[in-house]
Amino acid sequence: MANGLIIAAPASGTGKTTLTLGLLAALRARGVAVGAVKSGPDYIDPAFHRAATGRPSVNLDTWAMGPDLLDGLAARAAEGADLLVCEALMGLFDGVAGVGATGTGSTAEIAARTGWPVVLVVNAKGQSQSAAALVKGFATYRDDVTIGGVVLNNVGSPRHTALAGSAIEALGIPLLGALPRAPDLSLPERHLGLVQADETEGLSDRLAALGRFIAEHVDLDRVVALAKPSQAGRGSDAPALPPPGQRIAIARDAAFTFVYPHLTAGWQAAGAELRVFSPLADEAPPPGSDAVYLPGGYPELHAGRLAANATFRDGLRAAAERVPVYGECGGYMVMGETLEDADGVTHPMTGLLGVRTSFAKRRLHLGYRRASLLADGPLGPAGSPLMGHEFHYASTLSRGDDAPLLQATAADGSDLGALGSRRGRALGSFVHLIARG
Repeated sequence: MANGLIIAAPASGTGKTTLTLGLLAALRARGVAVGAVKSGPDYIDPAFHRAATGRPSVNLDTWAMGPDLLDGLAARAAEGADLLVCEALMGLFDGVAGVGATGTGSTAEIAARTGWPVVLVVNAKGQSQSAAALVKGFATYRDDVTIGGVVLNNVGSPRHTALAGSAIEALGIPLLGALPRAPDLSLPERHLGLVQADETEGLSDRLAALGRFIAEHVDLDRVVALAKPSQAGRGSDAPALPPPGQRIAIARDAAFTFVYPHLTAGWQAAGAELRVFSPLADEAPPPGSDAVYLPGGYPELHAGRLAANATFRDGLRAAAERVPVYGECGGYMVMGETLEDADGVTHPMTGLLGVRTSFAKRRLHLGYRRASLLADGPLGPAGSPLMGHEFHYASTLSRGDDAPLLQATAADGSDLGALGSRRGRALGSFVHLIARG
């Protein structure tokens, strides 16, 4: 099994993704078989990991996933690799309030469970020796989390690096590199994070440039030498969620991209066949499919095209007369009556559900969800516990007369009431499902 390490930081926006992608690209250029995983509920970063490594990347989530699933995903991600790099979310210790048997979702819990050392990325802008005080706090906050080394970001000069770096190394923690300010290497962003990998122009050249930048300013050999094998078990190969059908039609294009790799890989391992179609290309679900899955993504950016695509719309409606059609977040919006875009233009959607949504009336909805099904269906029998996450800016204007799909609580245990919609064989919600509860 591959040795592993974690790229983490004190906070978001510190440079984790820059270091992670550059490290992956630099090591791959050296001929290292390097893999990657992402801590927490994130769809966008794993696609960049895959582009940088040529290998699938999966999410590891200590809040939503049980130990067997978590360990199994980590073990499979390490197969055939020399090194496995885990990119953290937010700050190393950031998570949610723990309620019940689940963890907080922090990357620190992955570090404690696996024993992988942490490379801490520290933004040195506006400080020098004070960076060592921050590093000392992170190194001593939890006895079961090891800070193996530090990479400084946004250093202004060799003197700046020497002042901050010598103070950090006096703690007995190695300085592995120092990154000068390089705004030209930043990746483009939009409202849910980075512009997706498939949409990023010249991505291979950008990754190669990041790899050269990291190779120039970080001691790659010392980073690789830090990595350790996971101390966790091999876990389970069981799918995180049962497949909703044997032949599953999955919408996949620039409007429908938010699919957790561990879900589809688990469905395939369980014997399901995945059949991809593109609503933006005006394609209907493939004939013979016994379930249709519309994942999340960015339908609000393509609402006019989706509204005009009659083959897709009619094909989806016809499929819903025979087989279950399930939509998450953006997919749920497209299954509704209307979608109002950012300019305030209302577009008719497929009308399988009565929900009407708006992206013009933006409000952030963010957080973990613990839910149970309110009726039997393709996701399981009534009462089945499910773990998921919401992250969207769209608002629900009305839900129509449809029955709700889920009864849900937030991570802190607060009651969120009934969520989502179901009508006939059509069902959906804004919750991105991650695993069984």
